[in-house]
Amino acid sequence: MQDSEFAGERQLMTFWQLVTLLVLSTGIVALSIDMMLPALPGIGDDLGLENPNRRQLVITAFLVGFGLAQLIYGPLSDSWGRKPVLLGALVLYIGATVFCLIAWNFEVLLLGRLLQGMSIAAARVIGTAIARDLTSGRRMAQVVSMAMMVFMAVPVIAPSLGQVILLIAPWRWIFVFLLVTASGLAIWLSIRLPETLHEEYRRKLDFMDSIRAYRESLRHRAMVGYMFAGAFFFGGLYGLLNSSEQIMAEHFGLGTVWTLAFAGMAACMAITNFINSRLVMRLGQRRLSQGALIGFTVISLAHVALIVFASENLLIFMALLTLAMMLMGLIAANFNALAMEPVGHVAGTASAAYGFGTGVIGAIIGAVIGQLYNDSTLPLIAGQALTGLAALAVVHFTERGAWFGEGTDD
Repeated sequence: MQDSEFAGERQLMTFWQLVTLLVLSTGIVALSIDMMLPALPGIGDDLGLENPNRRQLVITAFLVGFGLAQLIYGPLSDSWGRKPVLLGALVLYIGATVFCLIAWNFEVLLLGRLLQGMSIAAARVIGTAIARDLTSGRRMAQVVSMAMMVFMAVPVIAPSLGQVILLIAPWRWIFVFLLVTASGLAIWLSIRLPETLHEEYRRKLDFMDSIRAYRESLRHRAMVGYMFAGAFFFGGLYGLLNSSEQIMAEHFGLGTVWTLAFAGMAACMAITNFINSRLVMRLGQRRLSQGALIGFTVISLAHVALIVFASENLLIFMALLTLAMMLMGLIAANFNALAMEPVGHVAGTASAAYGFGTGVIGAIIGAVIGQLYNDSTLPLIAGQALTGLAALAVVHFTERGAWFGEGTDD
């Protein structure tokens, strides 16, 4: 596809400019999550946590805030435009990061992480809305998939980057890195980002009007169905994020090099996101995501059976989990695109509703899975198997039993 073909009459952004925008926006979200993983033991020791599972709340607090605030940014961006809201949210993120940097106890740190998630949530909402302003259908799935490739690729380097910082400085310096990164992104967007929201699509900022916009978003079967399916899917992923350090570093005894094992798995996920961006134009979102969801669930169930009835070691654990996570790379972007397809006229609000549903519900499910950690891999793998089964049931209901169909998105 040529850039001019993508930009159309308005010539607002080329294809690669849009991809770059989404890459940077999703990248800082991923950094905010994954760089903290190797710091969790140090945070627990420094702030006096007796229960090691409690340190997982550093991740959960961010994810909950990330989901909750998306309800706000949708109506704001549909009324005021994409650019001013995104830049304002980045300023708030910088302030929240400073708050985390000076946190004097665990509760204050959790509050700072909640505020970090609430502010940077604008990047996901507005990034997706900008993509929907300029694309639709399979083209949107391709663009979002390339951004998700980076979102999945950041964990390849982020935990190791966090670990490098910890080798030379205390855990608070991770927040210094995030502070500098967010400031650079804000400067870049202020210079390079155009306003993509058509004047005719701007909505008056009014509480009742926002309620009507959310009702309009949620009256579409595909939007609601794939939002709940995505919530279960992300619940399994967040469960992995919460307990990955304890499982790999402590249960399997990898110590500080656990970030390398995590990086290898994340790299495989990034590869399948890239493959998705190449295949989705030919095969469609439904075929790819539904087939991958079935495969993910089957692998997770087989993994549970292996843990319960046979034995497991690090090699088997990493092989099966990596295979399952690779299939996640064919699910996330496509579920998002399928949900957004019928709601382009309220893209910002719909993106916020999708992010809220998948973010908050996924964070709660992930927190439950993480808190069940008992020096065994069974809570994580069984949790992922159950979330896979739940997502399959929701997709079956949403599609009225018609699997692998063309659908209106095609």
